[in-house]
Amino acid sequence: MKVGLVYDPIYLQHDTGAHVENRRRLEETINLLESSGLLGRLKLLKPRKATLEDLLLVHDSSHISQVGAVSGQGGGWLDGDTVTSPESYEVALYAAGGVLQAVDAVLQGEVSSAFCLVRPPGHHATRLRAMGFCLFNNVAVAAKYARITHKLERVLIADFDVHHGNGTQEAFYSDPSVLYFSTHQYPFYPGTGAIDEVGHGAGRRTTVNVPLPAGCGDEEYLRVYEEILVPVARRFGPQLILVSAGFDPHWADQIAMMELSLSGFARIVELLKGLAEELCEGRLIFTLEGGYNVRALSHGVKSTLGILLGEGPGEDPLGPGAARGRSTQVGSILEAVKKVQQL
Repeated sequence: MKVGLVYDPIYLQHDTGAHVENRRRLEETINLLESSGLLGRLKLLKPRKATLEDLLLVHDSSHISQVGAVSGQGGGWLDGDTVTSPESYEVALYAAGGVLQAVDAVLQGEVSSAFCLVRPPGHHATRLRAMGFCLFNNVAVAAKYARITHKLERVLIADFDVHHGNGTQEAFYSDPSVLYFSTHQYPFYPGTGAIDEVGHGAGRRTTVNVPLPAGCGDEEYLRVYEEILVPVARRFGPQLILVSAGFDPHWADQIAMMELSLSGFARIVELLKGLAEELCEGRLIFTLEGGYNVRALSHGVKSTLGILLGEGPGEDPLGPGAARGRSTQVGSILEAVKKVQQL
């Protein structure tokens, strides 16, 4: 079965200038996939535009209208971090729609798994506002769409971006049909994602937050995924796994303070692929969130696709990060998470 890649040059038209979230992130990644020969082994999935109906699954009409209006008037800042250009609204429709295209392709058996190389990213966008470089919440819209259009009963979203996906958590905080799992640096932007944020009402314990101190690396992250995500996912029994793939926990990333290496990301991806094969017939979709060191990002995406193809992660040209001895502190965090999640 083929592995899909959602990509289109339209994603380069979200012009953010010298902003850290810029077109070079995708340009460098596509160049690496092409020069390595990997691009030719993937099935290219052409994105479609998300419709207003699609976006309304997660966002209020006032938020959608604001993004469209600011972009339509030539662009501008939606908050202190989040900027638009004249083309940004259209590009954001294709970003959300690209992930929907991947959902259709995976659930209809066209591909076994997929990576959505899209921008702008999405996991901070809430029902009412854009924030944290994000305009619309691509992965949250995809989860709602999979539930409604494809009649799935349970969807798992795993988020390894260095920042907590507050918008994704908000969208499903009371929804028992979507399990949201996040590892993130804490305390850090956007300030959410504490251990005791576990969901509300019928959605209690379908939000799982593992807030980690700065300096955590491969050993700590793998413990979290093995000791928390694996049992939580098995208990939940997803029919589809979506991944908010942020490569900003890499040790070389300039806007965070984690120590993951490319080899560490690869082990997480291998674990996620194994869970998908065990629990949901291999149905697994990654969508790009953060990652601002373009070399780490491009090689992280290449490694992920290599694993999905069954070829392995390939080399780690950036090497390991520093070992900062966070294992003891992480152990106490894991015990606290297990207690509130009744693991």
